Amino acid sequence: MTQATPDFIPPAKPIIGDEERAAVDRVLQSGMVAQGPEVAAFETEFADVLVAGRPCVAVNSGTSGLHLGLLAAGIGPGDEVIVPAFTFAATGNAVSLTGATPVFADIDLDTYCLEPASVEALVTDRTKAIMPVHLYGHPAPMDELGRIAEAHGLMVFEDAAQAHGAAWNGRPVGTFGTFGMFSLYPTKNMTSGEGGMVSVDSEAMGRGVRLLRNQGMERQYENEVVGFNNRMTDLHAAIGRVQLTKVGAWTRQRQENAAFLDAGLRGVTTPVVREGAVHVYHQYTVRLAEDLAGARGAILDRLKNEFGIGTGVYYPIPTNELPSFQQPADLPHTKIAAATVFSLPVHPSLTRRDLERIVEAVNTVVGEARA
Repeated sequence: MTQATPDFIPPAKPIIGDEERAAVDRVLQSGMVAQGPEVAAFETEFADVLVAGRPCVAVNSGTSGLHLGLLAAGIGPGDEVIVPAFTFAATGNAVSLTGATPVFADIDLDTYCLEPASVEALVTDRTKAIMPVHLYGHPAPMDELGRIAEAHGLMVFEDAAQAHGAAWNGRPVGTFGTFGMFSLYPTKNMTSGEGGMVSVDSEAMGRGVRLLRNQGMERQYENEVVGFNNRMTDLHAAIGRVQLTKVGAWTRQRQENAAFLDAGLRGVTTPVVREGAVHVYHQYTVRLAEDLAGARGAILDRLKNEFGIGTGVYYPIPTNELPSFQQPADLPHTKIAAATVFSLPVHPSLTRRDLERIVEAVNTVVGEARA
């Protein structure tokens, strides 16, 4: 007789409840489904809850938010924007979509965020901006990156796709740069079903993003620039407004779950939280010793098939090495991370028994791989 696999623990689990369903039903009954009052309310509420009142513009995806923010800031052909190579491809894609060139920098191996020394070494007379990613929910070192930007006359843009509620030295992410972008994809710490939110440092930036998201117009048929159809619907905004009331409690639960994993896991490098950082654990990402890199696939297969633990590898190929970019670069920390990291469940739906199972499974499988 074979032993049954335990109930599967997914690596991520969006939480959609009765309140979200009621909000969608309310919008459907109103007959105002496209961008309207729900979007406007969501923008105001998001600003107040997560970015210290900074103006926000809702769009249809996080990638759209990056793209429109870059365009509104004047980034275009001939420009360079320094980005991390260890992140989702959307960061580099958004730069390329403007006609500019993403220049890929290395990361700090403890936090997986941009390494300031690597950034400074890449600045040229074509560099217009630095775009850090607050990866996995840990804020990038915004004070050091800010000093580099100031010294070279550069703008700073924030990819905060995974970092709702994260902070650096008491200041929320999304409030440091010319703009900050938050993703609202279903697996993020909060969702609107699909969407993005752009926080902006000025009314001029906000107006630029609003024009670009709506075919280049603020008033119907008065198109001022060539724009896109990147609007958020009231249906999505209604979901987001409900989620916004819950994300604080969910974040605290993620942090408690992370603390449990920190205390129990053995044989892997657990997440580092820098002094002054508030980590919101979009992902709980651990790292294997380099000599176990070749065993990562087998380790993750065992966690899934024998112990019912879902995992993810974010991100196995450095962005600069993707076929879409093919930019060779000497990025040793990025190489190590891409070969050795994997992420464990940390979402708010986990029970104490789930967490115990995760710890027991990882310690067993990694320990046996080491033996």
